[in-house]
Amino acid sequence: MTRDGAPGGGTVLSIVDSYRALAAAQKGHARGAPAYSVYVNRRMGRFFAAVAHRLGLTPNQASAISAVHTFLAIGLIAAAPVEAWTGFVAAALLALGYAWDSADGQLARLRGGGTVQGEWLDHFIDALKLSSLHLAVLVGLYRAIPDQPVLLLIPLVFSIASSTGFAGMLLNDLLKSTRGVASTHQRGGGTLGRSVLLLPTDFGLVCLVFVFWGWPALFLVFYGLLALVAVLFLAAAAVKWSREMRAIGADGAS
Repeated sequence: MTRDGAPGGGTVLSIVDSYRALAAAQKGHARGAPAYSVYVNRRMGRFFAAVAHRLGLTPNQASAISAVHTFLAIGLIAAAPVEAWTGFVAAALLALGYAWDSADGQLARLRGGGTVQGEWLDHFIDALKLSSLHLAVLVGLYRAIPDQPVLLLIPLVFSIASSTGFAGMLLNDLLKSTRGVASTHQRGGGTLGRSVLLLPTDFGLVCLVFVFWGWPALFLVFYGLLALVAVLFLAAAAVKWSREMRAIGADGAS
C-alpha cells in the first residue's frame, strides 16, 4: 500500500467527502480477500481514515493507533482475569485495531501517496501482532486451565501457521514484484462468493472469537476450528506458491 504522502493541494476534505472519495476510488478486492475484511473491516477503516484525514493525522499515526488498540487487547488476554468482560473488551480492541490497520493505507491514498518506511511499519506491526496474539492466548489459557497442558498446543500451532502464512505471502509478492509479475492483490478479481468461502481464514473472525474468552471450553472449540483452518490453508497456499515460483523460474530461464 502507499502511505505517508502529503495532502494533495492542501485541501482538507470533510469526513463525508473523504469517505465518498475513498469509496469511489475502490476498485474491487483481491481474490484472496475474505468477507469480513472486505465488507466490514474495509468500510470501518474507510470511516476512520476519513476522520483521521479531517483531523490531520498521518498514516503512521493511524498505524500507531492500530497498534495501541491491538496490543492493549493482547495484554488483557495474557494478564487479565479470564472472564467474560475481558473477552468482550479484547474483541472490541482487536476489531478496532484491525479497522485502523485498514485505515492507514486508505488515509495515505487521501493524502496523495506514501513512503516505503510507512509500508514497512505497517507490515512490521502486522507480523508482531500475529505472533504475539496467539502466544498471549497460550499464557491466558495456561492460567485458566493449568491442568490441561495439551490444549496449549492449539495456540502454539496457530501462531506458527499465522506467522508462516504471513511471511510466505510477503515473500511470494516480493519475488513476483522483482520479476515483474503482478501479485494476487494487484490482479484483483475477488467476488462475493469467493470472499464468503474464505471467511474462516479472516483475521476479523479471530478478533471476534474472543467474545467467548470468558468460557474457555467454548472458546477453544471456535478458536481450535480457526486454527485448523489456518493450518489447512497454509498447506494449500504453500503448494500454490511453490507452483507459482516454479512457473516464474521457468519463464525467467526461457
